[in-house]
Amino acid sequence: MTHPLAATTHDATLGDIHAAALESLPLDVHDYLEGGAGEEWTLRRNREAFAEWGFVPRLMSGRPTPDLRTVFMGVPLRMPILTGPFGVDTLFHPEGQKAVARAAARSGISGMAPEAGSYSYAEVRRAAPDGMAFGQLHPVGSEDAFIRRLAHFEDCGFRALVVTCDTPTAGWRERNRRNGYTPPHAVTGGNFTGGEGTGDAFADLFGGSGPAWTWEKLARLMSGTSLPWMAKGITTVPDAEAAIAAGASAIGVSNHGGRQLDGLPAALDVLPEIADAVGGRAQIAFDSGVRRGSDVVKALALGADVVVLGRLAIYGLIADGEAGVTRVLGLLSGEMANILTLLGCAALTDLDRGFLRPLRQSR
Repeated sequence: MTHPLAATTHDATLGDIHAAALESLPLDVHDYLEGGAGEEWTLRRNREAFAEWGFVPRLMSGRPTPDLRTVFMGVPLRMPILTGPFGVDTLFHPEGQKAVARAAARSGISGMAPEAGSYSYAEVRRAAPDGMAFGQLHPVGSEDAFIRRLAHFEDCGFRALVVTCDTPTAGWRERNRRNGYTPPHAVTGGNFTGGEGTGDAFADLFGGSGPAWTWEKLARLMSGTSLPWMAKGITTVPDAEAAIAAGASAIGVSNHGGRQLDGLPAALDVLPEIADAVGGRAQIAFDSGVRRGSDVVKALALGADVVVLGRLAIYGLIADGEAGVTRVLGLLSGEMANILTLLGCAALTDLDRGFLRPLRQSR
């Protein structure tokens, strides 16, 4: 695969990186990346929601250059951003999540190593341990298989666990069906048969026909680990409450980028009510629809502690591997600092909903 911005990534905007990355992809891979579930209503709504919030600056505040540093689940970050646990990563670049880990470490942040990635947890961790402090597991398959995978996960030295709760099976993705496209096992099996994985069969775990999972089962099995964990894929207050009751120390407000259940509201639409209900009992990560630094600032003002990058990190990876992801993170950092300065906000701890106003009267 060619990397269209390899020579000019340092001059490119986020929009340039996005456009060039998509131009380089064959149609079936393009549709796999950009598509959503069903009629893609939720996919579109994720972007529209950001446009419905405007900024409220506090002029002449005398604020210095804003401080973007924060700590999430015990991990210090130079800015409130994590890279997401997207799998099939070598579909987009031969180095996949290893390149993402190195870019994250270089940028002073961290990421989430995917369970269904092209490389094993151990391989991604060796590429840049500080760049992948978090790793992902899915509550699927048998209890024995989950316990075995959890033990393998712990052995790899992660500092925190991300439990993706909204994927008992894949969403109804019509672009993939139209193209007859399924990612090859070679780009999803790093943690499974062969290599340094657990030996579990990927298809058996994610086929959607395994035993049912409940919050009670998850709580019982997670009580066996000392690692803090986040429940990802939360879009309702009852599920946020159930996750906290099950032992989660963080909530991932996400509709999986519109790729799972079509008809869900935008993740940004439900973020404020979930943040209010959680009330500081757990930290909050946010993803779905983020494409620029202003989106990050709005999500933080509405209650998120960090924002997780999915497609945006992939665009950088396609464009120029590690350098492309590093450029994406640098552009986000610069835009966030610029916006916070113009808002008169000196630090993330000062950012609240008072810096935003709804632009639709019906909201």
